[in-house]
Amino acid sequence: MEDILKLDELMSEEEIMIRDTVHKFIDKEAIPLFPDAFENARFPIELVSRFADMGLLGLTLPEKYGGAEASYIAYGLVCQELERGDSGLRSFVSVQNSLCMYPIYKFGTEEQKMKYLPAMARGEKIGCFGLTEPDAGSDPSSIKTRAKKVPNGWIINGSKMWITNGSIADLAIVWAQTDNGMRGFIVERGTKGFEQKEIKYKISLRASDTGELVFNDCFVPDENYLPGSERGLACPLQCLTQARYGIAWGAIGAAMFSYETALDYARERIQFGKPIAAFQLIQNDLAYIAYEILKAQLLNWRVGTLLDRGEKAHIQVSVAKGNASDVALKIARLARNILGANGISLEFHVARHMSNLESIYTYEGTNNIHRLIFGRHITGMNAFE
Repeated sequence: MEDILKLDELMSEEEIMIRDTVHKFIDKEAIPLFPDAFENARFPIELVSRFADMGLLGLTLPEKYGGAEASYIAYGLVCQELERGDSGLRSFVSVQNSLCMYPIYKFGTEEQKMKYLPAMARGEKIGCFGLTEPDAGSDPSSIKTRAKKVPNGWIINGSKMWITNGSIADLAIVWAQTDNGMRGFIVERGTKGFEQKEIKYKISLRASDTGELVFNDCFVPDENYLPGSERGLACPLQCLTQARYGIAWGAIGAAMFSYETALDYARERIQFGKPIAAFQLIQNDLAYIAYEILKAQLLNWRVGTLLDRGEKAHIQVSVAKGNASDVALKIARLARNILGANGISLEFHVARHMSNLESIYTYEGTNNIHRLIFGRHITGMNAFE
């Protein structure tokens, strides 16, 4: 997409290099896989090793733990380019980075960090994040999964639903209620009493692994307890802020792909003796799409600079995620319409993005929830109770 506002001038050479490297990879190696991957509901797990080779897993973490010590701007640009390919790719990297490696780094012991993070950065271990439950989505404080302290460990009972990477993960970051509030645990695949099930029959995020986690008297040793999680609910919410930031960039990546496809198509599609791009209604839609992408890019960039300065920016991240998921879905729908009947073909990819964005609009904070978060901030009044 044309850099009309010269945003590249706001970024470092390293950030631009990382973005362009992922862009080329997505165009050459990833996008060709997705008509079949989406059709057959298969996550292309063979790409995980390529993500690791490019240093995308643990991107912002210290080198000591296998990270690349890149900026939040670089991480956002990576999410943007991954979701140009498919939401499933960005979801995988976002979960691995923000919801699994980040809580181990932030709340774990040094032994836990050294045990898990380098292997996760190499793509040798895949993680998932167990917070959402069948009856606890927008209100995570109401989770029912419970961890009871016993000698040398904990017994966990409960279930988690709609978990990205859930059926393929080697470990889960699980949040459970205890006698002292919500706490975090690392639960490894194969642990007795821990079951991972794939969720099928989805019409969105079909090329992303989604699972259910079930805990039936699951014993987790003390060394897998995250001691830094003693602030309770604030800890998983801090992880979600990290992930939502990546989603804000990713959703706009899907919008950019949809726009570029619609623009190219409109220039080439001849009707009534001229390209449909010459008609006022089509130009109106294309101009609106470009407006919204440009505004969202600036918003995402600004939030990234705040995070790079070490500021707590959960409100700003919420605004960015809510805005991006809203406008990206509208953009994909408009782009699909410009393509006419071809808009529903996986060959053109736009309907796939449109379908995925229905989930992006909902997960990790529905659009309504993000408006309420911002509404509470600007009014000082809580509408959640």
